[in-house]
Amino acid sequence: MLRLDIVSIFPEYFAPLDVSLIGKARERGTLDVRLHQLRDWAHDVHKTVDDTPYGGGPGMVMKPEVWGEAIDTVIGDGTPRMIVPTPSGRPFTQELAQELAREEWLLFCCGRYEGIDSRVMTEYGSRLRVDEVSIGDYVLAGGEVAVLVMVEAIGRLLPGVLGNACSAVDDSFAPGSMRNLLEGPVYTKPPVWRGHEVPGVLLSGHHGKVARWRRDEALRRTVKNRPELAANLDPQTLDKHDQALLKDLETPDSP
Repeated sequence: MLRLDIVSIFPEYFAPLDVSLIGKARERGTLDVRLHQLRDWAHDVHKTVDDTPYGGGPGMVMKPEVWGEAIDTVIGDGTPRMIVPTPSGRPFTQELAQELAREEWLLFCCGRYEGIDSRVMTEYGSRLRVDEVSIGDYVLAGGEVAVLVMVEAIGRLLPGVLGNACSAVDDSFAPGSMRNLLEGPVYTKPPVWRGHEVPGVLLSGHHGKVARWRRDEALRRTVKNRPELAANLDPQTLDKHDQALLKDLETPDSP
């Protein structure tokens, strides 16, 4: 079982964790999600959790004393891995999701406004493994959306959460020979829909040809949508067919 504690000023934001795969994982006891209202540790009449930044500038910063009391209460004598979503953090990747899925206890701290006073991360970094993590190069109103993304990415990797464990193996960015390749297009019945046909190779029953087609399509999609990933492919994972295809894809079309 993986325990997740989430501290936020909007715990109601996490209602989606009651549905779909994550909701079922919680019902089965695979995932233990505990939500905490940060304002419960603010002691003034207005339940204030923020103040103006030192050095000036726009926005407000979340107060360290409120976060300190909240974290101390939630973790007690325990040592969870602490995750703080922030645009200035390390990128959240499939590899990191798999790493976090192997933990026993994660604590997510959802910042708002201009973020959490940096002394909070310094303080707990001396006691816990603290990761500041970004889900992309953009800015959200708060960390709640990022935590929802991370919890779903982590939760679906837990044993028994996916109906077919192979689904996670074939994901984009999953480890193995397809690492750093985007997943190619997928199809289901009927074989023809509104004049669009399923590629014949997928109907052939020839497993070797199907595997080759899927890899080719993954390479094509990666070159088109994420050329920086294609440029960093490990040559040792590429066979002669891969290399020839990549060379063709790098050649500009004739005018």
